[in-house]
Amino acid sequence: MLTSLQNPLVKQLRKLHRAKERREQGVFLLEGTHLLEAACAANRAIALLCCTPAWQAKHSELWQQASQHAERTEIVSPDVLKAIATTVEPDGVVATIERTSTPTPIFTHLGLVLETIQDPGNLGTMIRTVAAAGAEGLLLNADSVDPDHPKVLRASAGLWFQVPIANSPDLSTDLKRYKQQGFQLIATLPTATQTYWQVDLQKPTLLLMGNEGSGLSPAIAALADVEVSIPLSPGVESLNVAIAAALILYEVRRQREYAKE
Repeated sequence: MLTSLQNPLVKQLRKLHRAKERREQGVFLLEGTHLLEAACAANRAIALLCCTPAWQAKHSELWQQASQHAERTEIVSPDVLKAIATTVEPDGVVATIERTSTPTPIFTHLGLVLETIQDPGNLGTMIRTVAAAGAEGLLLNADSVDPDHPKVLRASAGLWFQVPIANSPDLSTDLKRYKQQGFQLIATLPTATQTYWQVDLQKPTLLLMGNEGSGLSPAIAALADVEVSIPLSPGVESLNVAIAAALILYEVRRQREYAKE
């Protein structure tokens, strides 16, 4: 059992709290029982599985299942696990997964495109919403928060493993390609003269959402075929970006479900 905080493996895992190290090591942290269950359900390969003796005894079936997916397993002391984890009170298990195991979205009818989203909680919530609303995945620009940030995974409530996510090195070029393929690009802008209720969302659609503070950049907004706003009561300047995305994604679903009747 690993008990020393000075162990080289422990030091290596603690570095994964930083995005730069996750990119360099090619793995990211998976924390908690619920996310481990989701990873196993998705048949994701696990590079390293660490847990405390108490967690192993309490979750013996999940330990056996996860061990079959893991290249390496380690039993660690509670102090070591707490040092590895990013949560204040970890529940006893932490794993690592290779970054390359995440599938790239293939859009055919509906996707969410995000530009410079910074809050990991917002991204995790939007991942959860994409899964619930039936969209096909998310495409982010390079300046957005890392999709494998620990808070993103936790906020996704395990649905991170069901939703294809990718970073685009050149978002503008990718969006132009999707337009050529017949997608309409919908930009959410507070200055838009029509609301999202007034737009035909039954055709193949990519919804563009921008930074929490500044919204979409002019360059990306200019690529949109349609600009829409969300009606707000007097005195309210804006909605949280994750809530805004949920409203429009579910309007897409409502229109398409209604068309089937």
